[in-house]
Amino acid sequence: MSDLRLERSYPVSPERLFAAVTQQADLLQWWGPEGLHVPEHALDLSRLGPWLSVMVNGEGQRFKVSGQVTSYDPPRSVGFTWAWHDDADVRGAESHVTFTVAASEGGATLILDHRDLSDAEAAQNHEMGWGSSLNKLDALFS
Repeated sequence: MSDLRLERSYPVSPERLFAAVTQQADLLQWWGPEGLHVPEHALDLSRLGPWLSVMVNGEGQRFKVSGQVTSYDPPRSVGFTWAWHDDADVRGAESHVTFTVAASEGGATLILDHRDLSDAEAAQNHEMGWGSSLNKLDALFS
């Protein structure tokens, strides 16, 4: 198993950053790597229960991921399970993501922990995907 941790700081209040990483209207602006959009979703991390998103790239390839929101502690953290679906819509290995928001000098810091990834290659792929997604979150606040 492999884990991934990313950290980004933003010039906004912790409450605003927490809303951006949990509320559907904000999530849809940055969720998924650059070049992908999310035409199908039940993407609301502001309550316990199921979530899902289908990301689509410019060539029409679909990438479905789903899980359960397992913890919700505003404005500090939200945790959720994560699993990709294959082409037959079979859900694969499950991992766990936590977004933690903390006050920092000049604003707030987002700490993204993605744990229990199957191996180092999966961690590397998720690091690229989350990094690209966070670039879109950066743009939301610039």
